[in-house]
Amino acid sequence: MKARSVPVRSPAITPEIMLRAYAAGIFPMAETADDPGLFWVEPELRGIIPLAGFHLSSRLARTVRSDRFEIRVDSDFEAVIAACGEARPDRPETWINARIRAIFAELFALGHVHTVECWREGRLVGGLYGLSLGAAFFGESMFHRETDASKVALVHLVARLRRGGYQLLDTQFQTGHLAQFGTLEIARDDYRLLLDEALRHRGEWHAWPQGQRVTGREALAEL
Repeated sequence: MKARSVPVRSPAITPEIMLRAYAAGIFPMAETADDPGLFWVEPELRGIIPLAGFHLSSRLARTVRSDRFEIRVDSDFEAVIAACGEARPDRPETWINARIRAIFAELFALGHVHTVECWREGRLVGGLYGLSLGAAFFGESMFHRETDASKVALVHLVARLRRGGYQLLDTQFQTGHLAQFGTLEIARDDYRLLLDEALRHRGEWHAWPQGQRVTGREALAEL
């Protein structure tokens, strides 16, 4: 997939610059976890999940309904991003480096970054994190340590976004894993139109009150 990239000078990046970048349709990546530098990416084709057209299999719906995992929101950002940045057999290199972890930690403290986490028997076994701006949510990364944990986290994310009046769920790229949920690839100009419209509105991340335990049935009811 073609993408335009521009090197980022290390001293320049701040939470404010990061938010402006996302509002302009670009996002940062690193070559590897050990690379101290960042570069901006603006794909020609952007992956999105239409919130009104989320695909959910009956098997996954049963797993969500069973409440196999306890869902927590924003309870352990550091653990989530660390897990997302771990090397895996299918992904020996990661684009999440120390600078991304640091800047997203700042944005988390400012209330712009959020997590959806799956816990079981006191262990974090899956989850995701992303950035919220206006009525747009930019999904950054997800992980799982138990079967279906990341998928269940995504279902709860979509339910929360729909309940909170969000208009755009950006997945950055289309992947085989995300395709099963109805991910679309759209051209850069079309994406910018959707983004501009979403930024004119405000999504409510805490449409379910902070700290409230949301059951699988409640999440499915929003879908």
